[in-house]
Amino acid sequence: MNDLCADIGYKSINHYGEQLCGDHVDIVEQNDNSTVIVLADGLGSGVKASILSTLTSKIISTMMAEGLPLEECVSTIAATLPVCSARGVAYSTFTIIHLKNNETAEIIQYDNPLVILIRDYSNYDYPKTEMNIGGKKIYKSVIKLQENDIFVAMSDGCPHAGIGTAFNFGWKREDIASFMEGLAPVGYTAKTLSTILVDECNKLYGNLPGDDATSCVVRIRKREPMNLLFGPPSNRDDCDRMMSLFFSKAGKHIICGGTTSSIAAKYLGKPLKASINFESSDVPPIAEIEGVDLVTEGVITVNKVLTYAKDYLKDNESYEHWSFKRDGASLISRLLFEEATDINFYVGRAVNPAHQNPDLPINFNIKMNLVEELSECLKKMGKRIKVSYF
Repeated sequence: MNDLCADIGYKSINHYGEQLCGDHVDIVEQNDNSTVIVLADGLGSGVKASILSTLTSKIISTMMAEGLPLEECVSTIAATLPVCSARGVAYSTFTIIHLKNNETAEIIQYDNPLVILIRDYSNYDYPKTEMNIGGKKIYKSVIKLQENDIFVAMSDGCPHAGIGTAFNFGWKREDIASFMEGLAPVGYTAKTLSTILVDECNKLYGNLPGDDATSCVVRIRKREPMNLLFGPPSNRDDCDRMMSLFFSKAGKHIICGGTTSSIAAKYLGKPLKASINFESSDVPPIAEIEGVDLVTEGVITVNKVLTYAKDYLKDNESYEHWSFKRDGASLISRLLFEEATDINFYVGRAVNPAHQNPDLPINFNIKMNLVEELSECLKKMGKRIKVSYF
């Protein structure tokens, strides 16, 4: 088994004037190393298109995750969803990327723009086999994965961007591939890559999209462990055990909380160097301990990270804030959202006397909820999460 994993992210914009998106992306994990991703584009836009694309992606992703053959999935779709009576065309087009054991990608494409593969930072022309299933022309490809491969799936709203304005015939697939080639070496996450692409489409539409546009990016990368320590243990006698387990783990180490960092500094026999430099008015300063990658304040900083995580999963609008700032919350966000693939939380259950002031909006339960909510957000980002309580 290799140590590769998939970073998956997507972004959509709605047809101008529509509240619902006619495109839908579904991601179903079969196990730790195999994932089915479906991008479906419903006919037209609005409510009807949204229903058609959602049904298509749900049916295909669920059936494929259960191991049913492609022919059965497509025939089920054909029997389930209607054909447009006025135009007699497909109810919904789709792109399937099936990652198997983080070793191969099986790509199945029906009437969506062909998936772009950026390999070694340039557009790679992968082999395609044409199939006919129920009278539908479907392309199938099987590709052996390599580190830094970037797969870009999209709905036809992306190449249609700019028709009659910026371009005579829209933003051609080869031009989109060139655009993504320029971004590939930077090391952006899949979410950021899909956001940049769809935002560019929106600009070409003059911020008045004439179609739903969706991009789903899959970035193949090596696993990167990360460890976060938050709060002292409920039993003081467990301090050394907690620190021993935390520091014995491979990967970078983040410590959140004043008392927790003091315990860690004592365990390591290193001084705790506090900073009074406020990088951000709403986030306390960071500190330093030799042998620790990042030391921050506790609840306030982690709460800010949670806010960024929730936004990252939606519109990713806060990216411009945390992607370059040097405050504790921004630094943690970059490590957890962009670098880490496997995150180990070490959470102490000790009650902080400073948090028992009834005038403060912080209590023990809030601290535990922060960990649970942040863990859920990170899981939705595709991270492997393990939480240990002390």
